[in-house]
Amino acid sequence: MSTILEETKFIMNQYHIKANKSLGQNFLIREEVVHTIVNSSEIEKEDLVIEIGPGLGTLTSCLLEKAGKVICVELDNKMMHILKDRFSLYQNFELIHQDILKVDLKELIEQEKKEGRIKRVKIVANLPYYITTPIIMKLLEEQLPLESITVMIQKEVADRLIAIPGEKETGSITYRVYYYAQAQGILEVPKSSFIPEPEVLSKVIQLKIRQKPPVKVENTEFMFKVIKYAFMQRRKTLLNSLVNTNVFKSKEMGMQILQKLHLDSNIRPENLKLEDYANICRLLLL
Repeated sequence: MSTILEETKFIMNQYHIKANKSLGQNFLIREEVVHTIVNSSEIEKEDLVIEIGPGLGTLTSCLLEKAGKVICVELDNKMMHILKDRFSLYQNFELIHQDILKVDLKELIEQEKKEGRIKRVKIVANLPYYITTPIIMKLLEEQLPLESITVMIQKEVADRLIAIPGEKETGSITYRVYYYAQAQGILEVPKSSFIPEPEVLSKVIQLKIRQKPPVKVENTEFMFKVIKYAFMQRRKTLLNSLVNTNVFKSKEMGMQILQKLHLDSNIRPENLKLEDYANICRLLLL
């Protein structure tokens, strides 16, 4: 029996805890996965780590040993009580009782950097699967001064997030992630790594934040809007999707734009590179 499994069972018994399904709680019990997440984050003593949804504190205990400071953002009252009991004596531990989607992370990070001890900021988390995408998009779109985001999420979502635009798993969100970060898969995690076992496989991924975007775009939001519309009718060609959503005012206009960019009129939305969408938007805005 692993140390983490014993520890988890002890804490659950001690505090009469059961995983809260409405908050997407599954407690990680595999030591190898914990160490992989922490080691791949390459945490140093000058790093601030923000952990989202720490739960029982399985990851937290390892993060506290390596980071300059760990700020945990937790929504569940029961978990708050456990985390305070476990880590309140650590000088480098801070706990925020809040929904991560409502936290002003920019202000939080600025405040920490003002104190002068922190050089880099990293996100580490075993994310609740039901709000994975909103959390990741918040972290990316707010353009926070982050170095990396290392998270465990549902495998199916992970594969879409880390795909290179044009690959099989490409979805509209793939382009957003690719614009802001270089993404890679770290580790696939079996269901047996959790209590209770989730219904889906999990995957640890890492997003390294880009210093500058891979394409130059005058209106980023317009480009992402076009991509979203392109994928709204996934089984259709790009041309038909953008005509049906009124991005192309007519089929003739769409054909002209695709021809100018040497794109096949039957190309599907998932087969375009990010640069292709950037070029389509440039021509639409002329």
